[in-house]
Amino acid sequence: MENLIQNLIIGAGPAGLSIAGRLRKKNISFEILEQTDKIAWSWHNHYDRLLLHTVKELSHLPHLEFPKDYPRYVPKAKLAEYYKNYAKHFNIKPHFGTSVKQIKKKDNYWEVLTNAKSFIAENVIVATGVNRVPYIPTWENQDRYKGDIIHSRKYKNTLPFMGKRVLIIGMGNTGAELALDLSEQDIDVTVSVRSPLLIVPRDINGRPVQTTAKKLEKLPFGLGRWIGKQVRKVVIGDLSKYGITISKDDPIDHLKQTGKTPVIDLGTVRQIKSRKIKVVSDIDCFFENGVVLKDRTLLETDAVILATGYKAKVEEFLEYTDGLLDQYSIPNTPIGEGEYEGLYFIGFDNYKLGGILGTIYNDSKTIVDHISKLHTMKKTVK
Repeated sequence: MENLIQNLIIGAGPAGLSIAGRLRKKNISFEILEQTDKIAWSWHNHYDRLLLHTVKELSHLPHLEFPKDYPRYVPKAKLAEYYKNYAKHFNIKPHFGTSVKQIKKKDNYWEVLTNAKSFIAENVIVATGVNRVPYIPTWENQDRYKGDIIHSRKYKNTLPFMGKRVLIIGMGNTGAELALDLSEQDIDVTVSVRSPLLIVPRDINGRPVQTTAKKLEKLPFGLGRWIGKQVRKVVIGDLSKYGITISKDDPIDHLKQTGKTPVIDLGTVRQIKSRKIKVVSDIDCFFENGVVLKDRTLLETDAVILATGYKAKVEEFLEYTDGLLDQYSIPNTPIGEGEYEGLYFIGFDNYKLGGILGTIYNDSKTIVDHISKLHTMKKTVK
């Protein structure tokens, strides 16, 4: 078929780059689409203080480690630089400004409709990831509120919030770190928490918990998990008097079952214990000068930051998804089968220990090995 693309990658973030790098290494052709004007756009636009929560040894892309002078926890600016250099190293040249509108089956191939043109491909690798669309909930009387409401994606630093009373809704990793950022500048900050939390320290005595957890997971009879629980009791402690209930779930089990990582503490717990970060219950509704909590307490605030996460929303551009998505609307396999043969998904599996970048590294190998095997079979047939 004329103009048939063998492999079409959607997204030039770390997931798409990892596939492109591995395909280039195997000398297998591909094209890559990117809706923005930058490699790894999100990493250029995250909040200023962001560092990777995973160690650099377990966070690089295939076939190119981080420069030796990079710190253990890579800051976002250096990470964006690394991704740009990765693309240059492997001669990855995306079609920028190309947003996908629909992916649908056409005969034995996949047709990808975009704002620019349509593409026909044997294989389509969807690398748009779990954090594609900000989740923005709404509350009763929200339109009456006189303050500012932004999603955490638009937060850059503390400057717009100096002298203001700030409410952060949600205490996942982003909410916890933004609260820390604001509190360190003596900004009046409160966090709304609606459910029990799992909190683990990033480091203990200078050692990354990530690498320690991998070692503990290998111990027999659940001994590693018991040790981890005792450490968390000592380091994190009982936060109930500060308004936080600690979940009794095991962090690893919780991750594997829900895809939700525990809060990696970088200092937020210390600020909560010193009352520099206040914690309140869930939000019921808004009023002109603030919010009403579920316990009917009125909280006046000048600005609200929604640290409410993201949605993958692949159903927005996939023609059909029957049997493809799990209960959280996430693709349930990296390699499509049956009616989804030729579709691949990377950057969606948040259910494994080691962070999304570690999973991207492993899943990219699984996907490219599968594509390479098919490629070899087709060459043999010819």
